[in-house]
Amino acid sequence: MSTRDLVLAALFAAIIVALGLVPPISLGFIPVPVTAQSLGVMLAGVILGAKRGGFAVFLVLILVAIGLPVLSGYRGGLATFLSTTGGYLVGWFFAAVVTGYCSEHFVDRSQSGIVQITGFFLAALIGGVVVDHMLGILWLPVVTNMTLAQAFLGDLLFVPGDVLKALIAALAGRAVMVGYPLLPQRA
Repeated sequence: MSTRDLVLAALFAAIIVALGLVPPISLGFIPVPVTAQSLGVMLAGVILGAKRGGFAVFLVLILVAIGLPVLSGYRGGLATFLSTTGGYLVGWFFAAVVTGYCSEHFVDRSQSGIVQITGFFLAALIGGVVVDHMLGILWLPVVTNMTLAQAFLGDLLFVPGDVLKALIAALAGRAVMVGYPLLPQRA
C-alpha cells in the first residue's frame, strides 16, 4: 500500500469511529443496538474499494481489540467480539471488502450517474447488508439463547435502516466519483 492508500484508510477509520459518537438506539427485544457505524463501513467499501476499505475497517477493529472505546456507546475491548454484536463487528471487515469488490466491478467512470448510483447501492446492499447481517445472525445463537430463526427474525428489523444507509453510501460514492476525479481508482 502506498502512503496515499494508508492515509485514505486512516481517514475512513476515523469516519467510522466518528460515526460511533452517534448514540446507539436499543430496540429492547433484541440485544443488538442500531448504530451509525455500519454506514461508515459501507462508505469505506464504496469509496475506497476492497483493499483500502477492508484495511480501514481492520484499523477500527484493532482499536476495538486493544480496548479503545471507539464503538457506539463507548465500547471497546476483546470482550466486545464475544458479545452479541461480535458477529456484526467481524462482519464489518468482510462487508467492507465485499462492498468494495462489488463497487469496483459494478461501477466505472464511463457510466451514467444513475447507473453508478445503482451499482454503488447494490454493492452496499450485498456487502453492508447481506454479508454483515449473515455473520451477525450466525453469531447470535452462539452467545444467546436464541435460535437461528429467532436471530433471523430479529435481524429483519435492522434491514430497512441499513437499506437507507446503503442508499446514503451510494449517493456519497457517486458524489466522490464526480467531485474528486483525482482520487485514485478504488482498488
